[in-house]
Formats: sequence, structure tokens, C-alpha cells
Amino acid sequence: MADKNRLMIKQLKNGRLHPAQRLVVEEYPLRLRVNGQELATLVCSPHQLNFLLVGFFRLQGFIASLDDIELLGVCADFGLAEVRLKGDLPVKLQPTLTSGCGTGISYNLPQQLATRADNRPHQYSIDCLFRLMSQLAKQADQYRSHGGIHSAAIGDENGLLLFAEDIGRHNTFDRLAGEAWFKQIDLNDKMLVTSGRVSTEMVAKAARLGIGLIASRTSVTDKAIALCEQAGITLIGYLRGESLEIYSHPQQIQIATENTPIPAVTGVILAGGESRRMGSDKSLLPFHGARFIDHTYRIMAELFDEVLIVTNSPDLYSAIPCRKVPDLYYAQGSLAGIHAGVSHASHNAAFVVACDMPFINPEAITLLCNLAADGDVVIPISAHGPEPLHALYHKRCLPAMEAVLDAGHKRIVGFFPQVKVVEVPAADLSALGAAESSFLNVNTPQEYFSLRDTYPPHLTAEALYKKQKAE
Repeated sequence: MADKNRLMIKQLKNGRLHPAQRLVVEEYPLRLRVNGQELATLVCSPHQLNFLLVGFFRLQGFIASLDDIELLGVCADFGLAEVRLKGDLPVKLQPTLTSGCGTGISYNLPQQLATRADNRPHQYSIDCLFRLMSQLAKQADQYRSHGGIHSAAIGDENGLLLFAEDIGRHNTFDRLAGEAWFKQIDLNDKMLVTSGRVSTEMVAKAARLGIGLIASRTSVTDKAIALCEQAGITLIGYLRGESLEIYSHPQQIQIATENTPIPAVTGVILAGGESRRMGSDKSLLPFHGARFIDHTYRIMAELFDEVLIVTNSPDLYSAIPCRKVPDLYYAQGSLAGIHAGVSHASHNAAFVVACDMPFINPEAITLLCNLAADGDVVIPISAHGPEPLHALYHKRCLPAMEAVLDAGHKRIVGFFPQVKVVEVPAADLSALGAAESSFLNVNTPQEYFSLRDTYPPHLTAEALYKKQKAE
């Protein structure tokens, strides 16, 4: 999971905005210095650059064979290719701006952008954005007739203002900029939608126009994301139908939809621990006007259409409106509790938390549940290691769990070698603002009193959440 090109994003599906992961295309600017002369910057993918460079020289007619190359070296850290060829380069090179996926030559290729001048927050309606992309599709008559052409449009909450088509995706932006000047249309904080991939030169052009949101039907590059973060531009990819992915500044997006439960997953709260070190039932300890388990249940009930409490003392939780289920392996620890929750769950997967975790993070939980199809166990890795009491378990795990329990063992990870485990590193969760307090629980009176001192009662629920995200 710790791929450097795997980013945490916001994904809209079925009317629900939730965290997800996305592998993004890496955009690599490679400066080309030939015989001591700066020749060009190639914007490319950063693999097998020797093949790229030799092919470039061959097709440009600079070499007739490999013997014409005396030196070819690439410094990946600085994005520089140093090349020495036999003979001299042509005295007058006449560049042609190509019509392909990117500009053949780009002047002032940006490495960073300043924040937009007004620097004020702007809100974009998701419904207006979907409507603008739909209008773009209706305008793209040439694409429907013969294909092979890019289109782009600029609009606001009232609809489409400008539209352009061209065989070069970068040319569509130039056309929009020119028409806007002719018609004296102010483009500050407008939305720009495009049919093509968004890369650095596209972001740079949009930023110069004052655009506040860029949305594409297809992909975006890693450097485009970085530039949009710097410039305060919301960047959206894969906008198709009623789904999209948000890569930067999601706070500028308004979604007028109700939250829906995480599909096909049951929420399970383990309340059957013996609490030997605490000396009393941890789930019933008072904290901020309620019991630990009340705080945990409130968050779980917002996320799942079914919540179970695993307990052998159901009367203690009679005020909580959910089903209480007993251990099937009595008094065999947390593994038995997980087994009971997964067994009794109506869905094939269950997200399990301990009852004494008052700061569980909804976005972190959603991310883990979204990875349910990837494995039998989806478990976060915190600074302290695996967090098995804040993890997702599929019913496919039940035979392996039972084999461990039947052997008299209690370690939760004891059955992991028999199933497919997906580990989510701490960095992915930190990107969501999920701090270590998401996994915080208490086992001793000292830890409990320390928790009350750290999070005093005068803090509101909102302040607690902000404190957690700031950690």
C-alpha cells in the first residue's frame, strides 16, 4: 500500500463522498542538454529513459546509428540528461508545436505556482459541475462524428460560458483563453472541464486564467495535483456519470446528498472483555457525559446499517438500540469476540472495534471498508504496529479463526497466515487526518485518568475532533 504514487483522495460514488486510494500517473520533466547546449525539456514517464532519448535523437534525425552517441547519462534526482553526440547539432533548429497529448515544446514549464491572488474560499456545487460536464458532452459534436478530438469548456453555477475543440488538448485551453479576452469574460473562480488528461501545463494555463476548479473525464498527473494544491485549485478526475475523484482542496466542493451507510459491512463493537487491569468494565466508564461504548456506538451507527455489540451481559447495554450477541467461544479473549461478531453479522464482512475507543475516525474506517474486496482481513498499521481491534474481517476468516480457537490459542494474529491480509500503513491514514488517537484505548486506571486530563470535559465534540486531526 505504501506506493509513492498511491495518493489518498476523496471519491464520490452513489451519492456518498468517502476516502479512497488512487495510483496516479507520474509526470517527469527531463531537461535535455546536448553537446553542452540546452536543447529541450521532455515531459515523459520516468522509466527506460535511455530508450526514450535514443529514439528521440533517431527520429529527429540527429544520429544515424548508436555509434553517433559518445555519452548518454541521466541524473534522475535533478531530471537532467547529459548527452554528447558526434558532430554538431544543426545551427538553426526550428521547433514545431505538436498536436499530440502534450505540447512538443513548452515555455516556462512550472515547477510550482503561487496561491491564487484572492486566496478566498469558493464553493462549487457538485450538481453544477455534473451539469457542466454534461453540457460539454453535448457540445462535442465533432468527437461523436469522427473521434480523435479534445474538448473543453468553462462555466459557472449558471451553466456553460465558453466551449472549444481541437486535436491538441492544450490547444483547447488556449482557445478558451483567447475567446474570453475577445468577449471580456472574467474567468476568476470559474470551473473548467475537459475531456483530456490534466498535466502541469494545463494547470499552469488554468491558474493564469484564475480558474478555481479543473475537472477531467480521465486522469490527472502527480505534478498536476501538486500544482493545484499550491495554487488553491480543486482538481477532479474521472468525472463520469455521477461519480468522480477529488485530488486537491475537497473543502471547496458542496455535495447536497445525505450520508448513506457503508454497503455490505456490519459494524461490530466488542464489549465482552474481562477488564482485569482496569478493575471494572471499561465500556461503562464515564467520559464526556456518556460511557465509552456510547461514544463508539454513535460513530458506528452513523457508518453502518447494522451494528452488533458482542457481550455476554446484554442487560448492561439495554439502552443502546442494536442487537447484542454472545461469544460462541466463551471467555477466550478478543479473538473469540471477533469470531462471534463476524459469525452473527448479516453481511459477509464486519468492521470490528473495541468498546473503549472513543475517538475512532469515520474516514479511516471508511477507507478500510472500501478495501474489503482486496483481502480477508484489512488492518491498519499504527506507530505501535497492527491494530486488530480496529480492522475489517470477512466471513472467509471463520474457519481459520475456529482452528486457532479450537487449539486453545487466543492471539488474534494467530490465524493471519491462513488468510489474505491487507495492511494499510499509518501514512495513508495520516493523510486523512486520522491521528494515533483513532486507535487509542484504555487498559488501566492510570491510562483512564490520563485520557480525561488530555481531553477535558469542556472541549466540545467538534473541538475534540479538531484536536485529534491536529495530532
